Amino acid sequence: MGILPLAFLVLGGCIPRAVEPGTYGPPGPAADYRPAPGGGQPYDPTAYPRYGQDAPPAQPVRQSWEMRPVAPGATRVERSTYTVRNGDSLRLIAIKTGAGSEAIARANNLAKPYTIFPGQQLVIPAGLYHVVREGETGIAIARAYGVDWSRMVEINDLAEPYILRAGMRVLIPEAGPETLEQRAARFTIDIDDIVTGGQPALADSGKPARPSSAPSRPLPATAAVAPPARLSGGFRWPVQGTVIKRFGPGASGERNDGIKIAVPLDTPVLAAADGVVAYVGSDVPALGGLVILRHGDSWSTVYGHAGQLLVQRGQSVKKGQMIALSGNSGFADRPELHFEIRQGRTPVDPLPRLPGR
Repeated sequence: MGILPLAFLVLGGCIPRAVEPGTYGPPGPAADYRPAPGGGQPYDPTAYPRYGQDAPPAQPVRQSWEMRPVAPGATRVERSTYTVRNGDSLRLIAIKTGAGSEAIARANNLAKPYTIFPGQQLVIPAGLYHVVREGETGIAIARAYGVDWSRMVEINDLAEPYILRAGMRVLIPEAGPETLEQRAARFTIDIDDIVTGGQPALADSGKPARPSSAPSRPLPATAAVAPPARLSGGFRWPVQGTVIKRFGPGASGERNDGIKIAVPLDTPVLAAADGVVAYVGSDVPALGGLVILRHGDSWSTVYGHAGQLLVQRGQSVKKGQMIALSGNSGFADRPELHFEIRQGRTPVDPLPRLPGR
């Protein structure tokens, strides 16, 4: 018998398996599996990163926060008051004082569209303010100052879709006694950082790019990607397998923000809902090969421990489309999938939101 072509070996993992006792999610028909990441187009397995002990070295994925380094040149502003003059706008006052317009609005309880009038007394809040340049990401800014990006999200009251704009002045949390180099050396990235701080800043009048329909036409890492406006339908199981770890605190006090599903090596990992690929890579060491999808209405899903990644950042995907092959990358001691569902910045228990229970 001749040697089977590689394509047959890959597609062999797509054949549905019978559900064993203790597993979740009924097996679907073979048509539910979409082995091609571009909606039916064949893919080249050598073109995508592989992760794991027995895998060949993969080309590193250069992320958006690595494309434009940030120089830590924040301006310190002391608390003061400002009297509004004819022709002033909140943005013009921010330029004059060095503070952020959003911070001034919060300090004075101003609601959008931030109407002000001549003679009005405004409090100018103190702090360190960094002027965002086009292409800078929240992660890159936090890394430059050696601070926690999630703290910057909170003190700047950032919200969906977490896209900064050039010229915006963001508050930098006050640093402790460590040097910037020491803080930067221990800076790590987590899922929340990627979801809220991975998008490049837009030009003042720019708009996010529309998603690409196929991995063969990836968007540049310097482009901010528009997430879907709405979640289309509910969520489906990303794999068929045994849930070996549930959502919530573990026996030893560790927190699990999702569920872990044991599956055979190279099992197709399927998109749980229609969405846009927000991240592909391995910057969260514990999770190894990782894909994050945005689905609209502030929903996102996370797929970790992948052995091979089959999509590109900025790519649109359909529910049930294959986005990765399972593996044991990261801190996994067996082939498994780490799966999360998040609403905004909050991880939620996936099990009540998945069918077949």
